[in-house]
Amino acid sequence: MDKLKTSVPRQALVDTLEAIYRQYHQRAYVHPDPLEFLYTWEDVKEREIVGLVAACLAYGRVVQILKSVAVILEAIGPSPRRFITRSALKTMTQTFSGFRHRFADGDQMAALLYGAGRVVRQFGSLENGLAAGLTPDRENLLPALTHFFGQLTRGRRSPGHLLPDPGKNSACKRLHLYLRWMVRNDRVDPGGWRCVTPSELMVPLDTHMHNVGRRLGFTQRHQADRRTALEVTAGFKAICAEDPVRYDFSLTRLGIRSELDMDCLPS
Repeated sequence: MDKLKTSVPRQALVDTLEAIYRQYHQRAYVHPDPLEFLYTWEDVKEREIVGLVAACLAYGRVVQILKSVAVILEAIGPSPRRFITRSALKTMTQTFSGFRHRFADGDQMAALLYGAGRVVRQFGSLENGLAAGLTPDRENLLPALTHFFGQLTRGRRSPGHLLPDPGKNSACKRLHLYLRWMVRNDRVDPGGWRCVTPSELMVPLDTHMHNVGRRLGFTQRHQADRRTALEVTAGFKAICAEDPVRYDFSLTRLGIRSELDMDCLPS
């Protein structure tokens, strides 16, 4: 196991993280979180599409996120898979006409879902589309995610801000959040994908998890970029190599739950 680059005694840190995990890694603490939309879908091939929509819209105020996800899911109907594989781009553009979520509009949502439909038609599922970019000697999932991004964005229209490019320096928080939802399988994350294991996941790094990583001594960096995400992930991997994002959900309750804040973490 890698040595933790932190002044916090390892056992004290593990004990604290496990206590937070036991208390807050529960379905009861999911709302409000776009993850809750995935629970309705038992079929993984439907859930992976719902998850993509929810993850790509997971920025901004949570009330608006939930509203935007609900609007899209209502528009695409009872089978997201059927909608994305059988609808023309023109139909999708008309369906989402007038939609807006912060920087994203209906044309970009149409481009995202049309690209997803193209991947499903070619590979059979979004999971298989990601798996097509995996190599046996991989160090992490970034090359596979870059391939996946390329497959989703191959058309003449771009999903724009909805889908971050893993080939750039972004931490790609929403893509890694999507992977957490689809790969981990427990009482919070519904899972369903088997092409990769939880040990390969990267922390979905946003400002909050960046602050957590800095407090725990996993990174000294001031930018919440890809390099920082790799450093914070390495810190958690030193604690739980088989599941470095094990504590992600419970730690993101800090600041959401009034009784839980950053002061509960050792520093």
